[in-house]
Amino acid sequence: MYPDLEGKVAIVTGAGRRKGLGEAMARRLAAEGCKVVLSDLGAAQGPEMPATAIGTRSELDEIVADIRASGGEAHAVVCNVLQEAEVAALVAATAKHYGQLDIMVNNAGIGYLMKPIIETEQSSWDAVLGVNLRGVFLGIKQAALQMIEQGHGGRIINIGSQASKSGFPFAAAYVSSKHGVVGLTRTAAIELGPHKITVNTICPNHVTTGLGAWQNEFFSAATGRSEAQYLADMRARIPLGRPGLQEDIAKACAFLASAQANYITGEAMNVSGGEEYH
Repeated sequence: MYPDLEGKVAIVTGAGRRKGLGEAMARRLAAEGCKVVLSDLGAAQGPEMPATAIGTRSELDEIVADIRASGGEAHAVVCNVLQEAEVAALVAATAKHYGQLDIMVNNAGIGYLMKPIIETEQSSWDAVLGVNLRGVFLGIKQAALQMIEQGHGGRIINIGSQASKSGFPFAAAYVSSKHGVVGLTRTAAIELGPHKITVNTICPNHVTTGLGAWQNEFFSAATGRSEAQYLADMRARIPLGRPGLQEDIAKACAFLASAQANYITGEAMNVSGGEEYH
């Protein structure tokens, strides 16, 4: 536990899906005593962002209610991270509701539009790069403006991927976007360091969230294996013998948000059971 997180205010984007990384990080920060604003798209936004792949308003509200029932402090704000005005409004609503912003977790992302490069439509490429990279940029920018105005520093935590470090077939847009998040993190850390704002990225390997379950099915079929064999092969190449859990990422998030990480910035932290080591 991190006592210094008591009373801090955090935003977690992409936090409106059950069993997702966003939900897990929001729950962990709330358990540490943070006041947490959970955000997600709220409703479908065209074929690239269907209702089955985003956090709906009702699911977002249910997660907030669960956190409150467990004794945590939470609030929900719908936000499309592609739109700067909405990201700015999310930050402003947080500061108005809780008085400040201390921690920004840029988690919203698309990891389900996957095809070989020669079959990838421009609309899919634009959607993935937009949410996964532009959305992180806007989150960093708007959070930093608020934190600089407050004058007491802050924490910005971006959610990358093992795909921030390595290439994967059928995922050119996803891999490109997650590599970009690491470069963006490094530049933001340099620029925001003088304001005592740290900026880091967490790079998980595979986690079987709702999205992760879809990926298991997709990649096993695409590589001609049963899902059981695909998962067995995955476990075999991970030194710790299992895929990641939501809680693994939530623990890393809480650490980076805490005073224990005061001197850590510009890093792309692998949380991969040893599968990714560079």
